[in-house]
Amino acid sequence: MFTVGIDFGTNSVRALVVRCADGEEFGSAVFPYPGGRQGVILDAKDHHLARQHPGDHLLGLEKSVNAALAAAARKRGFARDQVVGIGIDTTGSSPLPVDANNRALALNPKWKRNPHAQCWLWKDHTSIDEAAQITELAASLRPQYIAKCGNTYSPEWFWAKILHCLRVAPDVFDAAYSWVELADWIPSVLSEISKPERITRGICCAGHKALYHESWGGLPDKEFLGMLHPKLAELRDRLYEKAYDAHTPAGKLGYEWAERLGLPANIPIAIGAMDVHYGAIGCGIQEGVLVKVIGTSSCDCAVVSPDLVPRNIPGICGIVPGAILPGYCGIEAGQAAVGDIFNWWTEVVCEGDADLHATLTKEAARLKPGQSGLLALDWNNGNRTVLVDPMLTGLLVGQTLHTTRAEIYRALIEATAFGARVILERLKEHHVPVQRIVCAGGIAEKNPLLMQIYADVTGCVMQVAASTQACALGAAVGAAVVAEAHPDFPTAQEAMTSVLPKAYRPNAAHQRTYDELYRLYRRMHDAFGGLDKSADFSRVMKDLLVLKRTARA
Repeated sequence: MFTVGIDFGTNSVRALVVRCADGEEFGSAVFPYPGGRQGVILDAKDHHLARQHPGDHLLGLEKSVNAALAAAARKRGFARDQVVGIGIDTTGSSPLPVDANNRALALNPKWKRNPHAQCWLWKDHTSIDEAAQITELAASLRPQYIAKCGNTYSPEWFWAKILHCLRVAPDVFDAAYSWVELADWIPSVLSEISKPERITRGICCAGHKALYHESWGGLPDKEFLGMLHPKLAELRDRLYEKAYDAHTPAGKLGYEWAERLGLPANIPIAIGAMDVHYGAIGCGIQEGVLVKVIGTSSCDCAVVSPDLVPRNIPGICGIVPGAILPGYCGIEAGQAAVGDIFNWWTEVVCEGDADLHATLTKEAARLKPGQSGLLALDWNNGNRTVLVDPMLTGLLVGQTLHTTRAEIYRALIEATAFGARVILERLKEHHVPVQRIVCAGGIAEKNPLLMQIYADVTGCVMQVAASTQACALGAAVGAAVVAEAHPDFPTAQEAMTSVLPKAYRPNAAHQRTYDELYRLYRRMHDAFGGLDKSADFSRVMKDLLVLKRTARA
């Protein structure tokens, strides 16, 4: 038996054909989205805007799956009629407006070129004011709503984006019958569900992004939504009443899509989830394991038994029963930019390409911790955790007339490692168990320098998932469970997931230097982040010079 995992990322869609018995990957394919810039629709007048055309998603779905199946067919022992299930993961929160027939609004020629009718990609930050309004209203009237998501609602999330659309594009809002997370919409398309109300929604997006919790009856109540805007209260009736964990199938493969993909009709489709949540499953997540998916941004996932779950964790993106791994409470955190920061420096400022990444990495690897005399803040796309503030920006301290581009490159890597340590310390402060860290994503697989710096900065052993497509693999694991190829998730993970033999262990000497740099990083973090109103920066540059002289000596 085989399953197919399909991973809708920021720039492309990836499909993976996996054997259920042992997790062997028989075929894979990647299809870059043709629209926008590297798949993302941008606006030169508003750098906060980031959208995707749903037509690109559907084209990528068909192209990537057929190519992966064709690759699998070249190996002995595979046939398409042996595929027993499909799993889907996507970016999130990435909601899109749909009509009463569950057709994406942007597929209508009238709305095809309207940016507000597209899928609102996770990294769209146009809803800053709306997120602040939701946070303020909830803090005053429904504090329980935001207590589960770190006491701050993010502009990256569901309600803020819809409210912003209502304000800036009321014609689009009025034309939309409902709104659906991309992670829920793709399974509904494959299941050929023609009514938004019939879509089986996943708890991952609902709980972490849409303020859903069973303790208050699911989604926010109509009175609260009506205080934001009366039309939001009306929309609630056209959304959903219940969200489900990964034990529940999203539907069965319809006949039209079965023919387009050359797969058996009526095979189960796993519940849709965010890429990093299925990625965590693909990394073998369990209690005590922190999974870091490192890509354009980063996301940290942990699970905690219901009897051990902390009540609330300030600044964390959500504590949701049933999210990530069924039977546990899912905890999510992350950084709004990691790979995007390296790309900004290499491709935008230095005007290079992938070869320059390799060159700068090699040059940066020759530097010792502290040798550059530089210190950066990793907020080029705002801060997701623990400050939850999209209005923060990047910062580089310590440049001289002799500073090189490789020194800056290393300082940016170190900045993302310091940001990762802030998250780790916040989790440990609230008694979330972390015995080991497993990383996934292209950067974790391809950049040993970054992985060693992360180990030295955090003081933790860093492991790397064996699969280069951990998110798609996790979706395939979900499909294997709903197809009953395995009885439960722990059994499926044991059979289908693993980590690479090589692990990155902290270097004690480097750790000591990084502890000093981290102390300076936290001073800047807390001051510019608004936590320390009486900060004194008069020693930061001087302390960096002392560390620089020590390292060079």
